[in-house]
Amino acid sequence: MRRREFITLLGGAAAAWPLAARAQQPAMPVIGFLHPESDTFPERLRNFRQGLKETGYVEGENVAIVYRWAESQADRLPGLAADLERRQVAAIAAVGHAATVAAKAITTIPVVFLVNEDPVRLGLVASLARPGGNLTGVNFFAGELVAKRLNLLRELVPTAVRVAVLVNPDNATTSETTLRDVASAGRGMGLQILVHKANTGREIDAAFDTFAHERPDALFVAPGPFFLSRRIQLVHLASRHAVPATYELREFTEAGGLMSYGPSVADALRQLGVYTGRILKGAKPADLPVVQSSKFALTINAQIARMLGLTVPPTLLATADEVIE
Repeated sequence: MRRREFITLLGGAAAAWPLAARAQQPAMPVIGFLHPESDTFPERLRNFRQGLKETGYVEGENVAIVYRWAESQADRLPGLAADLERRQVAAIAAVGHAATVAAKAITTIPVVFLVNEDPVRLGLVASLARPGGNLTGVNFFAGELVAKRLNLLRELVPTAVRVAVLVNPDNATTSETTLRDVASAGRGMGLQILVHKANTGREIDAAFDTFAHERPDALFVAPGPFFLSRRIQLVHLASRHAVPATYELREFTEAGGLMSYGPSVADALRQLGVYTGRILKGAKPADLPVVQSSKFALTINAQIARMLGLTVPPTLLATADEVIE
């Protein structure tokens, strides 16, 4: 072989080495993130990414995330889940019951869920300790604290008799649980329950318009991602109508709501990321016990209480985890 030919061959082989090395590297895993609302909580995504980071995954470096938002249209979720299946994602992180049900229809992909009720009762897993199948995740109990929240509201507004309850009919399971538990707890306290349903911003406005003649003494807002996404509208209307209201999460009181009692969603989303990362590392959903939230916080907005002419009882102040002045 002549010297010029040898140099040409050597140069071609050198150019091919990086390509061969790249071809041998494993493809970056892709996660599907399925959510019933819109991308309005960047801090929540940070919590999810933090959980992934704790298991060794950083978005854009060694893992990719495909986000699918239903924009408050629950009927879009099955199609969005099917799109993630076509993309052959390595795992689906589903937030909320409706998103989890849509993802559950895909039996070939591991699903990590975040729901606010007992996933066994919802039919998502066989048991908390041994989920079975291709689903596991986090239960953060927001839907199972109804009676406790109503008791706290009555403690803050002891003269309340008529309590309006706002539920989202699209979130049927949570709505049914909320109304059942509110009715049961309300009977024991001698309360009259006024039920209102809303799944759009316009319907929320309409529900508050009825308060002019119904004149409820207090408002109980059911848990769920839709109402969380409309928290600014809800707390504004509650203040405008001078209705003491209770919510599930701190984000409501931070936005100007009166009081909230519920779990740390930030921690739950971090755990969602942790479990998703563990599945990427080879763990099977059937072997990962469902995580149950153990941190619950009572937050009171003292400024809003004063605006409504309410005096926060010392016992409630003593048990509050946070008082916003």
